[in-house]
Amino acid sequence: MRMYKEAARKTYERSQEVTELVGSIIENVKLRGDQELLELTKKFDGIDMDTVRVGREEIEKAYSLVSGETIEAIKNAAAQIRFFAGKQLECMTPLTTASPVAGVTLGHRLIPVETVGAYVPAGRYPLPSTALMLAIPAKVAGVKRVVACSPASKGYGTIHPAVLVAMDIAGIDEIYCTGGAQAIAAMAYGTETVKKVDLIAGPGNKFVTEAKRQVLGIVGIDSLAGPSEVLVIADELANPQYTAIDLLAQSEHDPNARATLVTTSEEFAGKVMECLYQFAGELSTGETARKSWEDNGTVIIAGSLDEAIAISDDVAPEHLEVHTHNSDAVAARLRNFGSLFIGEYTPVAFGDYCSGTNHTLPTMATAKYSNGVWVGTFLKTSFTQHISREGCLNLSRTCVQLAGEEGLFAHQKSVLVRVE
Repeated sequence: MRMYKEAARKTYERSQEVTELVGSIIENVKLRGDQELLELTKKFDGIDMDTVRVGREEIEKAYSLVSGETIEAIKNAAAQIRFFAGKQLECMTPLTTASPVAGVTLGHRLIPVETVGAYVPAGRYPLPSTALMLAIPAKVAGVKRVVACSPASKGYGTIHPAVLVAMDIAGIDEIYCTGGAQAIAAMAYGTETVKKVDLIAGPGNKFVTEAKRQVLGIVGIDSLAGPSEVLVIADELANPQYTAIDLLAQSEHDPNARATLVTTSEEFAGKVMECLYQFAGELSTGETARKSWEDNGTVIIAGSLDEAIAISDDVAPEHLEVHTHNSDAVAARLRNFGSLFIGEYTPVAFGDYCSGTNHTLPTMATAKYSNGVWVGTFLKTSFTQHISREGCLNLSRTCVQLAGEEGLFAHQKSVLVRVE
């Protein structure tokens, strides 16, 4: 293995300044509630509102501000996401089974989280797809109340209409126009208008991520997301244009996005670099993408596909593409990734929008031990046991011995009074 191009800087580091700022925002929201949300919306978004709650009239108006083609695309994407979430749910079943110990019945139940908060970020462009990716699996799981928070869009005085339409199509029950750390605090602790949730899901910037870290324990969270990532494994037979545009597509997200190419061919790497800069010159987002690539992009020359697989598993990328002559065989050996895109006609863009898999995924190598948002994110697997008198007698000796060994004598006695 050797480096063909190295990243120029680190893309994510915790900052004491951010930690303290987010902590103060959370405390102010806890103390001042809605008033703090409204004042921060005016301060950060330049919009003066009377309430953070988005009413039905605003949602209906949003449909008139979005093209019919976009509404149709949102509906098509929603259908695919709903289909896949439904298939995932089918894999999860309640369990009741007789134990090998007579008189003991064991099991588990799948219980939806009662209330979920979906955070839909806003940046240079609206993100209706994120609203779909968060709310639809929650609803398929059976969550009764899904609320969403998203920052105001300056051009509209409320959440961007495309995002409002997506929230409505996804079945979100309550929508609030508030963003940043203050939105996370509102969902975690509640205000006069925003009622507390049990679990918060969704990506965001460093302030949102830090806020999720600080409220963890008060509520559950899906994950702590870092900058978006892609890694492409390619050999000399891959199409350099496809690889180049996929690296660039990841890089255009923001200045901190990370794109990595691992290839067995130095000649191929050179072709990709040529194509990448050519595409960057043609795109309206090319300047941002090119800068992100120059700062954060990495190209590694692997000695073999075996080594490329080992490198990828160590990186554990959020998005992983395989562009090789034997893509299926290579893909079958990969272990650490958020979402896997197999073959040259499977760009990350399909997963981001409409193939049906979720795009809220683990970053910063957390794919080594975690997964992205899915229908199971919103389900608790809670255990059950039913023990008869016979079962009580059969288990008693083991339980009494272990309880005594641990010095928990009330535990021990709770069994002894039933069997003596």
